Amino acid sequence: MSRKQALIRGTAVLTVTSLSTRFMGFFYRMFLSHTFGEENVGLYQLVFPVYALGISLSCAGMELALSRCVAREAAAGRMQKTRELLKTSLIFTFFISCMISLFIRQNADTIALTFLRDSRCSSLLFLLSYTFPFASVHSCICGYSLGLKQTKIPAVSQLLEQAFRILSVIVICMYCSGQGQNISIAFAVAGLTFGEIAASFYSLHSIRQSWKQISEKSRSVFLPPAAFRRHLQRLLEHALPLTASRVFLNILQSVEAVSIPVCLQYYGMPAAQSLQTYGVLTGMALPCILFPSAVTNAVSSMLLPTVAGLQEMKDRQQLRSLILKITCSCILLGCFCCGVLLILGKWIGIFLFKSPLAGNFILTLAWICPFLYTNTVLLSMINGLGKTTCSFLFNLFSLCIRITGVFLFIPAAGISGYLNGLLISQIFLFLCCILRLSVYAGKY
Repeated sequence: MSRKQALIRGTAVLTVTSLSTRFMGFFYRMFLSHTFGEENVGLYQLVFPVYALGISLSCAGMELALSRCVAREAAAGRMQKTRELLKTSLIFTFFISCMISLFIRQNADTIALTFLRDSRCSSLLFLLSYTFPFASVHSCICGYSLGLKQTKIPAVSQLLEQAFRILSVIVICMYCSGQGQNISIAFAVAGLTFGEIAASFYSLHSIRQSWKQISEKSRSVFLPPAAFRRHLQRLLEHALPLTASRVFLNILQSVEAVSIPVCLQYYGMPAAQSLQTYGVLTGMALPCILFPSAVTNAVSSMLLPTVAGLQEMKDRQQLRSLILKITCSCILLGCFCCGVLLILGKWIGIFLFKSPLAGNFILTLAWICPFLYTNTVLLSMINGLGKTTCSFLFNLFSLCIRITGVFLFIPAAGISGYLNGLLISQIFLFLCCILRLSVYAGKY
């Protein structure tokens, strides 16, 4: 199969999978909003910055680094090395994720009070902590598979993760309701763990089955200490800059997330209403806006190893053509989605979420679609070229604009001030990425 065919096929598989999981997620969001109410959905969304930060620390950078290293070894025909790289990443990330899990369990009360500023999040954080070891296993195996341009394991595991997350919460809620017990939003957090458990066990089983045909030495769990150190050093060379940027950006995103309800109170909203507004924005409107990004996320997952391979082979003409075609396609997709959301946004908010406020948010956020969808792919290509410092700086400055919108615009203009800051930040990020890739392509 040619490189172009592999890219198209892999993107198609991941797109269908992502659209399916997001379609399931839409109904799940409706279920959460109807079952727990908008304020509890806001409370549920409030713990996600901690979740994102934990994932960034434990495995997000390692997944991308593993994908890049595996792609290069596979291109050279050194398949034994790819398996050793996977074993190394699994051992390292599992250990780190267990440390993170233990830290959150022991400090759940402190994190809830000082960082999230809501003591009700303590029990949610305790449940959330069990997610990270399973997520690290799932993440590494997905990175390994994508490095080989194999999409079966990432696609099926994503479907399983979403299905188990949703079904476990629905079953628990139905059982508790039948027993006359209180239904808590903590069930939704427990669903995250159940989903990751299912995905990690499937991923491990699939890798074990795929390795049955190779030699006993290659599929042995044991990895010599010297090989482990050598591979870990190589992986960390790529993973540490990515992890550092992800962590720093997630810290800023966490500050942004937990500050929105507080700044809404400065604007004059009661505490309950500010949390409700935050829940509608992050739990209803933003997932709707991000739904079409399933396509661009799939493209970006396949692009990173593809771009790295083209750069390694010094195929400059094909690389330049790929950048131009993908960028134009994403801009067209974003413009189309913007038009659809401007026409149907109000109806989506009322019909799907029974929230006129969600409809208003969707109408405002529709304008960011051309920039938001394209930025995902542009950043993936920049990372694939090894320009991780550039992508970090672009994200940093963009996020600073958003945080400015939180602390300056929200107290003066309410949530609309934040939405305007979000649009400005995406336009800024788009222009920076286009300029950097233009400079790179112009060298040839």
